[in-house]
Amino acid sequence: MTPSTNLRKRVLSGMRSTGKLHLGNYVGALDNWVRMQDEYECFFCVVDWHALTTDYADTSQVKRNSLEVALDWLAAGLDPEKAVIFIQSHVPAHAELHLLLSMITPLGWLERVPTYKEQRENIKDKDLGTYGFLGYPVLQAADILMYKADVVPVGEESAEMFSRSRNHCSRARRSCRARMAARCRSRMGMRSC
Repeated sequence: MTPSTNLRKRVLSGMRSTGKLHLGNYVGALDNWVRMQDEYECFFCVVDWHALTTDYADTSQVKRNSLEVALDWLAAGLDPEKAVIFIQSHVPAHAELHLLLSMITPLGWLERVPTYKEQRENIKDKDLGTYGFLGYPVLQAADILMYKADVVPVGEESAEMFSRSRNHCSRARRSCRARMAARCRSRMGMRSC
């Protein structure tokens, strides 16, 4: 990527590696991504951990699907010289930040996500009664916050999850400030306020 990309807004987007891509993937996202890579500093991620939130029972195809998705992106016109293209599980910090955010995320936030309720009602052939599925928005927030994305092209169903990532960020900042202040007071022999 060229040094001038630092002056451009940063984009983060990804696709789950649950199977072969189809025309909907191209029309719905890839075509837009190819255009965006000339205007923005782009990070495109094969979100294989997101794929595990619903497909954890059989992981035998995740690695192969992830590679196929990345190859399809290249064939569609994504250029590694213009955009960062990577597989989520190859960056351990995704899991680390997800874990930390999950420690401070109220269950009520997650249980009220409209897509969570809808998918629980609509997807009957998979066990969605797991934290992995419930915590999907936390993993998504970790992705967004890690890359300090200015733009996250999402469908309507993900718009609320994107706004919740701001809530995660604010909550994490407050939590860290409080702990740091308590440590400082403790080291200086001060009582808490």
